[in-house]
Amino acid sequence: MDLLTRGEELVLLAVWRLQGNAYTVPIREQLIEVSDKKWSLGSVYEALDRLEKKKYLESYLSEPMKSRGGRSKRIYKHTKDGLKAMIELRNAQNAIWNGISIPAIEREL
Repeated sequence: MDLLTRGEELVLLAVWRLQGNAYTVPIREQLIEVSDKKWSLGSVYEALDRLEKKKYLESYLSEPMKSRGGRSKRIYKHTKDGLKAMIELRNAQNAIWNGISIPAIEREL
């Protein structure tokens, strides 16, 4: 598994949550909601592009939509490698967090 940035990881997870509705605008909205941070469309596009280059995501164009002036949406979905990467990321996080107590960390604040 390639190492991912935290942003790439969050984008990968947002695509999973959105399934067939995973295009840039709702991905960005999902990221803002879960991270409580501002995400520019450019930063979302960059992460999506990197994840496609790593072969973790693939995309396709939807049918042209009247509501979008005849334009299509670029929809993203996971590849098998992307799904494996998600599992590996979760396993690594669980392992590194094992035995670490949030209340113990909060006591240090």
